[in-house]
Parts: sequence; C-alpha cells; structure tokens
Amino acid sequence: MRILFAGSPLIAVPALEAISREGFELAGVLTNPDSPKGRSGRAEPTEVCIAAQKISALSAIPILKPEKLNSAARESIAALKPDLLVSFAYGKIFGPKFLALFPMGGINIHPSLLPKYRGPTPIQAAILNRDCETGISIQKLAQEMDSGDILVQESIALSGTETSGSLGEIMAQKAAELLPPLLEKIREGRAKAITQNHSEASYCSLATSEDGLINWNKSAAETEARIRAFNPWPLCWTLHGGIRLFILKADAMEAAAGTPGMVLGIDKKLGILIQTGEGILAVKELQYQARKALGWKDFMNGARDFTGSLLG
Repeated sequence: MRILFAGSPLIAVPALEAISREGFELAGVLTNPDSPKGRSGRAEPTEVCIAAQKISALSAIPILKPEKLNSAARESIAALKPDLLVSFAYGKIFGPKFLALFPMGGINIHPSLLPKYRGPTPIQAAILNRDCETGISIQKLAQEMDSGDILVQESIALSGTETSGSLGEIMAQKAAELLPPLLEKIREGRAKAITQNHSEASYCSLATSEDGLINWNKSAAETEARIRAFNPWPLCWTLHGGIRLFILKADAMEAAAGTPGMVLGIDKKLGILIQTGEGILAVKELQYQARKALGWKDFMNGARDFTGSLLG
C-alpha cells in the first residue's frame, strides 16, 4: 500500500513521521509551496516539507509543492502510483479528478469531534466556545468539506487553560498514535466507518489578523478565551496610545461594572487589572508591537502612565 501524504504545518509532522517510522511505504509527500516568513521575507519551506526532507535523506521520497492541483500536478502524482491519500492540514481542496488517482481512496485527520466544527479552525473554535471537551477524527475524504464517514474518533478533555498552540501539540501527537493502527486495518481490509449525523454539523471559518482585536465591551471570560484561542496566531491585541499592544496571558475575574477598556491598576498576585463589559481581565503577559514580550511587572516598570489609561 503506497501512501501519498498531504500536509503543510507543524501539526501534521508527527503523523508523517509515524507513517515512516511504522514502516508504511511513502509514495511521496504533497505540501504547499515555499512562502515568505519572518522579518526577512525570505521564502521558506513548510514544516512538513522540512520533515519530509529528513525522511528522504534516508530513503528518497518525492516531495511535491504545486501551486494548484491542476492537470500537471495530477500527472506528477499519478506517476508515483499511490494507493491511498492521507491528508492532515494540507490547505487545498481535493477535487474528484484528484481523488480518482487513489484506488483505495483518501482519509483526512481533523482535530474536532465531527460533525462538530467542520472547517479550517476547529481547535480555535473549541477554545473560543469554552468547550469542556474536543477531540480528533479520522474520516474518509468526501466532496463536501469534512463530511466523510468516520473511521476513528477519540475525545480529549479540556481544562480551560489550553491555547491553540498547546492544544495543537496534543492533537498532533494523538494523530500520530491513531494513524498507524488505522492504516494497518485499511491495508488488511478491516477498517469500518460510521456515517456522520449531518443534521448536527457545525462550522468554523478561517481566522484573520483582525480577529485578534479585543472588544472590551465583551465579558472577561469571553476575552480570556479569545486570548488563548488566538495564541500563537494572530494574537489578541488592543491599542494603547495608538500603538498595538498584544495581550498574551490573562485570567478572568468577576467584578462590578465599570468603563470597558479602563486600566484599573495592579494586583500583586493577579497582574494588571483591566475592566471589561462584564468582569475584570487580569493580564499576566503582554507585548508592544515590535518589542519583546514581558511579564506584567516588567511591563509596568516601563509604562508608568498605563494605569488609568483607556485601551482600544
């Protein structure tokens, strides 16, 4: 069974490594083209590409980085004679002509309890909605987004302290655990799938940098969840003196109403206290744009006019 793995970001790397480590045959790796990163703007490969290059150093594996999955890309992939497509956060839609290249079809790893949170940001959605649990699903690829029959699904309890970064690491490792046993079942013809309940489907959309803008009229609990959901990207931010100020870590507290966005002062145990539409946000770590992140004490040492200011 020859596998074509499709993925791009870091979350997909452990799954790719597990396929190689467990002895499954990699026909090739499909990933996004190199793109500008960092302050230099230099084009750099995806994390999956970097991991594939390390694997390829031991046993040559073709790495494909097409701009589009057009006829030329399909010809290149067909030449690899893959049997099964395994996808995790690749970033492009697979059309019927593309999926027809795989005699054994395709499977997709999705970090939610499908049919909940179909779409590109299920990890962020679970944190934003302050869910008590989320999970990971491996489904058959279908034409409608994330609607395929479920082959494996496992729930993950949430503590309410996770960021998208930390929860993504958990999802990455869980995918690497669940994938090899499933591939063995598929190879042996023993895999069984369960149809999703489409009437229960919910959806999430792509995040943008503007999604990080803090609305101080919202509650402290909602704002704190937003800070965790958009860490490490795009990060939650507000304005202070016309400068973008990122809020990196905070806790929510109940309190009487006040002027939303007002910096009330500090608490020696909790941090900088900022009034919201409902409750107080106790900020522990923050960062002015283009400067380094600081704990609240160090930040206040350099921002003596901060208390009493109105953010936003």
